[in-house]
Amino acid sequence: MPLYRDGTTAKAGTLGVILTQTTKMNNITKIKLLNFKRFETFEVTFNDKINLLIGDNEAGKSSILTAIDLVISGSRNKVETMGLEYLFNSKVIENFLNSDKNYVNLPKLEIELFLSEHNEETDGKINSDKIDANGLKLICKPNDEFSADIAKILKQDNCIFPYEYYSIEFKTFADQTYSGFKKYLKHILIDNSQISSEYAMKEFVKDIYNSSVKSSLEKYKHQHEYRSHKEDFKNNSFKEINPRLGEYKFAIKSNSKSNLETDLTIFEGNISIDNKGKGKQCIIKTELALTRNDNDLEVILLEEPENHLSHSNMKKLIHKISASDNKQIFVATHSDLISTRLDLRKSILLSSTTTKPLKLDALPEDTAKFFIKAPDNNILEFILSKKVILVEGDAEYILAETLFKKATGEEIRNCEVHIISVDGTSFKRYLDIAKILKIKTAVLRDNDGKYQENCVDRYSDYNIDNIKMWSHEIR
Repeated sequence: MPLYRDGTTAKAGTLGVILTQTTKMNNITKIKLLNFKRFETFEVTFNDKINLLIGDNEAGKSSILTAIDLVISGSRNKVETMGLEYLFNSKVIENFLNSDKNYVNLPKLEIELFLSEHNEETDGKINSDKIDANGLKLICKPNDEFSADIAKILKQDNCIFPYEYYSIEFKTFADQTYSGFKKYLKHILIDNSQISSEYAMKEFVKDIYNSSVKSSLEKYKHQHEYRSHKEDFKNNSFKEINPRLGEYKFAIKSNSKSNLETDLTIFEGNISIDNKGKGKQCIIKTELALTRNDNDLEVILLEEPENHLSHSNMKKLIHKISASDNKQIFVATHSDLISTRLDLRKSILLSSTTTKPLKLDALPEDTAKFFIKAPDNNILEFILSKKVILVEGDAEYILAETLFKKATGEEIRNCEVHIISVDGTSFKRYLDIAKILKIKTAVLRDNDGKYQENCVDRYSDYNIDNIKMWSHEIR
């Protein structure tokens, strides 16, 4: 009898239904954050294939990946290891400590993931939207069992925030508790900014292993056999040396810090990936995750995949991400190449000065395809700028800073204005982005003696407040 993906059986003659059931992928449609890291409140919807998290430093790109990882993992230990004082929004904590410190006003932290596929265990209205939806959430709130103790602490002069008295709960929207033993999405986080970390490598190998085993029974069998082999080694190999120690003896560690998952590594050929170069490690780790089938991994979180990669290897990586199917991929990046080649329409733009995300999904298709194929550019500098002067040549680029000072009396670096040189035929592509993101953009170009034609008529679609055309040959 054929099986559905969830393990239930199907009657004969329902092959078409089976194929639909087995190939449909669960993905994250939306995330909502409350008092998490730099976000007091935050909400954004996701593409079901690729999501590019783009922003300047401290904009929250890594925070979103961390939030997704925490909720899917269902690991209380992971939250405790990071520490609530690290996860809570610092401004909210500061405001509470500067208030009357009433117990009922203690802030809570919530992360909600809205999912695409319905499931009786995760469907419900226990979410901040108060709608019937499928999803998972992490809640960190004061433990009411200790309300009296917390109230005493809050009455103290110069009290510190009572993180230790907070509960950590993982709930579905149906109000059912879950943990790391019950995962509703299979995922992996690959943090290439921590590529040299031994802990990060062990976590990656463990995640790949857990995504590769077909059942808990298979995993338990591996663990038991591994422990048995260690026991056999201890009994056989140490039987001659142990009597020499008298009342003491050698043994093999067999605890939570020394077991099958902690001792695992992955080899390519005859070399452990631990001993590969950092760039090669990035490629191997990402490729291993991308080549898992959808039964093994559904969500892949990539933190700065461009780290340690040469230009050619980055192009290979981009191709592998683009070619990946049946996975939802989240990429936090500072790379122009990754941002453009993976389609700017998949971008979620974050800023350190605001928590409101911006998207480029309305970017014209021909402009998105232009940047996918265009030569390397400084598109992220443009996207993340507030005010830009676009020039069309090296000479103009060199002279523009001096011209700006003569015209304004100010140094350009003190005015948050960026000068970017682009090919003159590309102006419209950048202006398409400026229209959506409301970037104040001045275009300085030659008019070849035809100001009306080249500087007015050609850019009539961009005659809006934040875009202005200038020419040094106006008559």
